Amino acid sequence: MLEFGDDDGDGDGDEVESWSLNLEVNLQLISNSESTLIDRPPPFSDQVLENVLENVLCFLTSRRDRNAASLVCKSWFNAEAQSRPELFIGNCYAVSPARAIFRFPRIRSLILKGKPRFADFNLVPSGWGASFSPWVAAMASAYPWLQRICLKRMTVTDADLALVACSFPSFRDLCLICCDGFTTAGLAAIAENCRCLHSLDLIENDVEDDEDEVVDWISRFPPGKTCLESLVFDCVKFIVNFEALEALVARSPSLWRLRVNEHVSVGFLCRLMAWAPQLTDLGTGSFSSLDEEDDFDDTLELAFKASKSLVCLSGFRDLAPEYLRAIYPVCTNLISLNFSYAQITAEQLKPVITNCHNLQILWILDSVRDEGLQMVAATCKKLRELRVFPLDATEDSEVSVSDVGLTAISEGCQKLQSILYFCQSMTNAAVVAMSKNCQDLVVFRLCIMGRHRPDHLTGEPMDEGFGAIVNNCKKLTRLAVSGLLTDKAFAYIGNYGKSVRTLSVAFAGNSDLGLSYVLEGCPNLQKLEIRDSPFGDSGLLSGIHHYYNMRFLWMSSCKISLKGCMEVARRLPLMGLEVITDSLEDDNNGVVEKLYMYRSLVGPRNDAPPFVKLL
Repeated sequence: MLEFGDDDGDGDGDEVESWSLNLEVNLQLISNSESTLIDRPPPFSDQVLENVLENVLCFLTSRRDRNAASLVCKSWFNAEAQSRPELFIGNCYAVSPARAIFRFPRIRSLILKGKPRFADFNLVPSGWGASFSPWVAAMASAYPWLQRICLKRMTVTDADLALVACSFPSFRDLCLICCDGFTTAGLAAIAENCRCLHSLDLIENDVEDDEDEVVDWISRFPPGKTCLESLVFDCVKFIVNFEALEALVARSPSLWRLRVNEHVSVGFLCRLMAWAPQLTDLGTGSFSSLDEEDDFDDTLELAFKASKSLVCLSGFRDLAPEYLRAIYPVCTNLISLNFSYAQITAEQLKPVITNCHNLQILWILDSVRDEGLQMVAATCKKLRELRVFPLDATEDSEVSVSDVGLTAISEGCQKLQSILYFCQSMTNAAVVAMSKNCQDLVVFRLCIMGRHRPDHLTGEPMDEGFGAIVNNCKKLTRLAVSGLLTDKAFAYIGNYGKSVRTLSVAFAGNSDLGLSYVLEGCPNLQKLEIRDSPFGDSGLLSGIHHYYNMRFLWMSSCKISLKGCMEVARRLPLMGLEVITDSLEDDNNGVVEKLYMYRSLVGPRNDAPPFVKLL
């Protein structure tokens, strides 16, 4: 699914840094000089007091709180390390596996991210890196009690999955998001050997089998009653053994989430739902019949009537509109509805959405047009998150939504906290209205398709609209800007966007001054991604004071030079700087096509491919 920037809606707590560079720097200072911590209490000598401290720290669930506690003194630092059960690393090259294991020896859950976020747009060449292999090799002996692994944009091999399956006897949860490198053989190893498996969630991955080498991985789950609670495989493009899947669902009484792939028709879906009336989260697969002569309409409606616990619905690939009425019985209870693969019209949406009074999350295609969004605004007063994706992402698409739909949403859904909105045209007035009506916004991503598109009514830049968003929405932490923007818009962001942590910029700005406004004015900025904008060396160097506090900076198709990048590398030796080219033959006369900069505790990585130059 096309998105601007990163989804980060996977529940991995990306909004909080789990491991700050400052924390590691303080550790080094403590080791080198006992005078670096002012008024610190003496180290605990009583083991009882140390145990008490660890038990108290266990009540700190926020990663930010735990990081703060670890900086109190050396004793707290050690106690926090010994008691932390979950490790989140937002960049697999920010730290080595050995150092992570030494620092946190009792981890039971790992969340690890790899490739830059713009990998979703194919801007990162294949083979860039982010291999899971060194991590799993190190953890296999160090963390025998590991229970959960969540990977995002990592390269995972079948051997890695086999090692996971045989190394952790109590392993329960595997979540792979936007990963590649593995096949159904790796999935078979997990299914067969992880006897305590509670969840296997495969989300937007590239499963790389050849058609004649697909393994029947569903059949590899052990016989008998299972512990399975969540099974998501809607991204797996191969046909599964339906009889084995049905048997697996039947012997999984704790299963609450099931999302199947497009090869599961509504007929098969009915049978699965009959075995699992306890499901609260269902991904429907194709939502059409494999056999045109089959009529499952009534049977499907009965299946949904019997599924009284359903609160989340997704899937609907290859939607047959006549089957939509089957979901009417569950609409009243729905909290989340994902129509992002269903090309439905406003007329088809109406009987569904008018019953969704409790809906909090809605993903939908712009095929519903402004009329569909007006229906949403009239009904879904509890809506917290809205994503409107483009059916056709080209600049001249005739199917789209506009400022009319955005204005309706802002007036009708004033509890909105997160919005991703693709459109062909927009006005400042509509964005200003949203900033006033939805002041609880935490995420605002407006993607006006096409380059440098102004307010379509006045012809003015979109500066005032985005200025109003950062000025009126004080909780805003994530912002994506688009359309015709001048340096004035970035001045607004620098002046008012004090809480912004993630900023995505495309085809915007006049000069380096715009970038300077952001880097000098946004103290909490963690992630900055820029493409096709006129920022050069002067703008890049204006952030020298702040880069150590950021997780990463991505710049592509801008005006930065190799000389400017090397100057940053010279002045910030603890930052990792990578200059990426699309091919070894690229020669841009010193102009850098892609820069990826991130903080690192271990220096340059040793697995960079030839098209990556490490500075």
